[in-house]
Amino acid sequence: MAGKLISIVRFILINCALVSFTGMPYTVLMPVFASEILHGGPHTLGFMMGASGMGALTGAVYLASRKNIRGLEKNIPFAAGLFGTGLIFFSQSRSFLFSLCLLLFTGFGMMVQMASCNTVVQTIVDDDKRGRVMSLYAAAFMGVVPFGSLFAGTMASWLGAPNTVLVGGIASVGGALLFSSGLPALRKSILPIYDEKLRSQE
Repeated sequence: MAGKLISIVRFILINCALVSFTGMPYTVLMPVFASEILHGGPHTLGFMMGASGMGALTGAVYLASRKNIRGLEKNIPFAAGLFGTGLIFFSQSRSFLFSLCLLLFTGFGMMVQMASCNTVVQTIVDDDKRGRVMSLYAAAFMGVVPFGSLFAGTMASWLGAPNTVLVGGIASVGGALLFSSGLPALRKSILPIYDEKLRSQE
């Protein structure tokens, strides 16, 4: 059982790290989109960041409204796919209003994917190992973002900001599809753990 849990946690953390490395750096390129792509200024950037934040807030409210953890693992590939799809269309958008709408979905997908990974991992690991596992989650979530930002900045100087975000979106969707392929086996392993946790809370 311990070996299965290690594989499950590794699978989730790899997906989280992939999305963080390829998708999350879109935020460092937002000033380029605001000024050069959408031909705006500081206010344009502020609205864009606000739209992404509003989407993330909506995602947090959605997760907080859930009654229990059962089925939460299915949110991970859906949210990662939504995040990546939002980035793909955002990279090609030349409309300010359309970009704001896309950033709402992007922020929502980002929040739901990362928070769902966090919750599932914390739920399935033993109490005496949670601190160590969460340090790995923090490394996968936030630790790889600076490297992703460096990579995105380098790519943007070669390919341009839109194509860089496009590649990140495609990689995020690819990660979602990869996670989906392993989801049935993952659910089979963690559903008994969910049931045990829920029974202990009754």
